[in-house]
Amino acid sequence: MALTIDQILKVAPVVPVMVVERIEDAVPLATALYNGGLKVLEITLRTPCALDAISAMVEALPDDAVIGAGTIITPKDLDAAVKAGSTFMVSPGTTPALIEAAKACPVPLLAGVATPTEAMHLLVEGFTHQKFFPAEAAGGVPMLKSIAGPLPQITFCPTGGIDLAKAPSYLALPNVACVGGTWMAPKELMKAGRWEEIERLAREAASLPR
Repeated sequence: MALTIDQILKVAPVVPVMVVERIEDAVPLATALYNGGLKVLEITLRTPCALDAISAMVEALPDDAVIGAGTIITPKDLDAAVKAGSTFMVSPGTTPALIEAAKACPVPLLAGVATPTEAMHLLVEGFTHQKFFPAEAAGGVPMLKSIAGPLPQITFCPTGGIDLAKAPSYLALPNVACVGGTWMAPKELMKAGRWEEIERLAREAASLPR
């Protein structure tokens, strides 16, 4: 049975947002993050090997790993990510075409918003769980506190500019389920194949209270 966005966002306090440049890094990276306790993984569709990376991770990791695709921009992206094996999607924003495609898709979309108006539009379309992006640039914790007053029925996953030091203040908010971040898998560690260090950073992130 497919997981809902609500269920997915409750798995861990942090969702790693990964840019996989080399296909050979896909499985070691995902394994390190998973072993560190981060079982929901977002692979952004920003590189030529991203879809292949998703498929490789889905095949290699245990069944309780939740592998999703980020940077979903068009309905075509949505279809390609589903075919690659993604169990959830994440978009930086929305278009009418993407919303309609997402409503017809068997895999849930965490759609991105940056303003109350955008959040309201998505809520009307039935999206109660949304990505707040780019979190720090769009007002951060104060913005989410302000949105919570008139729109308490929306739950957010803030992403963008968040690190280990900033994450706790987001996770303390009642309208935040988890945060997205890249800090546990920096490019230099991936390039050097320092998977044990990435696992340590993942474990640190997975232990954040919420």
